[in-house]
Amino acid sequence: MFGEHPSLPVVLINILGLAGILIWHLQGRRRPTARLIVQILFFGGMSLVLWVAGISPSHVDAELQGTGFLLARSARVLWWLHLAWTMIGFVQIYITLNRRPHEAHLLQDLIVGVVYLGVALSVIGFVFGAPVGPLITTSGVVVVIIGLALQNTLADVFSGIALALGRAYEIGDWIQLADGTEGRVAETNWRSTNLLTSDHNVVVLPNSVLAKQGVTNRSRPDESHQIALTMRIAANHKPRLVEETMLSVLQGCERILGDPPPAVALKSIDAIAIEVQLLFRVASAPSRIAAQNEIIDLVYEHCKANGLALAMPAQSVACAPPTAANERGSSSSRSHLAR
Repeated sequence: MFGEHPSLPVVLINILGLAGILIWHLQGRRRPTARLIVQILFFGGMSLVLWVAGISPSHVDAELQGTGFLLARSARVLWWLHLAWTMIGFVQIYITLNRRPHEAHLLQDLIVGVVYLGVALSVIGFVFGAPVGPLITTSGVVVVIIGLALQNTLADVFSGIALALGRAYEIGDWIQLADGTEGRVAETNWRSTNLLTSDHNVVVLPNSVLAKQGVTNRSRPDESHQIALTMRIAANHKPRLVEETMLSVLQGCERILGDPPPAVALKSIDAIAIEVQLLFRVASAPSRIAAQNEIIDLVYEHCKANGLALAMPAQSVACAPPTAANERGSSSSRSHLAR
């Protein structure tokens, strides 16, 4: 087909490659599907021309000279570049279809880096005929030196990759660490994870710290949170009355969830107090404070309406006032000492 014009295939490949680059940039980043279709079409057209002309993309004919040699090299470089873009496009479409574009960007960047590195080595070795082995050896020594100098940074990078693969949390999840730090995941990158706390502060946590600590994801299986609020009621009331009063408190609260239904647990009783625990769930972590405030206000109102009295804290010590008998005894002692 191209026997009469041996240079026509490489010229056609160069035209297709440059046109593909131009249209690829005109598509923009907001249209990944359209960009992938363009990449596949142009890469398929370039591969078809190579196949029909019997040209191998892995080496350049040594007998070519001058402009033909340059065109052959540029055609093969463009073919390898479009191959890289097509592979990266498939990766991006896969991540988009899984609806995890933000959480998986660390893994996506890693795959993109591996693809570009492989294509660069292929171009250097196949197209330009340079020895790749010594280059890889030299690069390995440089990587070791850089790795020793950046141990902490590399620890954060690989911890971030491990957390992304394990999917312990996603963007928007509310998490809590073993040291008590909690907040909503606002951003994840190669080095750190940013949490937006309930105080509206951003806490930057290195990924290596997150990987070492225990992480509690409070957004799974849903956003609801359970709260256990402990009350102490004076022991001169019937436990059944205390339970019914606290249950009416929970049923009258508008900021807690009705499913699952709240519960009242009588924990203990002694000579001073009945310890009761109110168990209820709220829709999300930020609504905990408002729900607790409403519960406490309702406890006060219901206790006052039902004649219930709150007991002293368990750690407090109350000093009883002196009785009349004690006062007479003290007066007699003072009189005896005076005589």
